[in-house]
Amino acid sequence: MPLVEDTDAPRSATSAAVDRATGEAYWKKTSALMWTVLAIWAFAGFGIHFFASALNPIHILGFPLGFYMAAQGSLIVFVVGLFWFGKRQNEIDEEFGVQED
Repeated sequence: MPLVEDTDAPRSATSAAVDRATGEAYWKKTSALMWTVLAIWAFAGFGIHFFASALNPIHILGFPLGFYMAAQGSLIVFVVGLFWFGKRQNEIDEEFGVQED
């Protein structure tokens, strides 16, 4: 089902649920969320590992922080990020009235 309504076509069961302005606002919020999650992913995936040797003097449970972040920390960030993304996207969908049943 398309998100943006085509004003020339008659309205049917498969036509858009919202007008063009609402669709653009929806996409603006959705794409901002996408870029935020992508930035967090890039930092956890590359930034932490790039500075792992500088983090090694700090120890957590006997392991150097650089090792811990490379082995476990970034994976935890990824999983938490996925759940946060899903929850936030559902909130955006409900705000614009395009949520799934």
